[in-house]
Amino acid sequence: MKHVFAFLLLALLCVPATAQAACYADYKAKQDAPLRLHYGVAEISGACNVNAAAQQLDSRLARAGWTLLNVVSVFDENGLAERKESAGPHFLRY
Repeated sequence: MKHVFAFLLLALLCVPATAQAACYADYKAKQDAPLRLHYGVAEISGACNVNAAAQQLDSRLARAGWTLLNVVSVFDENGLAERKESAGPHFLRY
């Protein structure tokens, strides 16, 4: 019985933890002088909610000279295909 318990414990430790589902956000951003706008889609790590997405995107976009206007929504991989064409070159760029 001890061997069975030890084997089960070892098996549980070897099984990777269930992976968190992928999280994506679609957003709108701008640049000034001249005014430029873009719609994009980005992968988000950690918590999958609008606030977490906004925090991550704000710093990512700022490094490239963009200002985040708003996060439209957060979604899983099921929503990627329908947004790819609309996001164009900003699909998973930031």
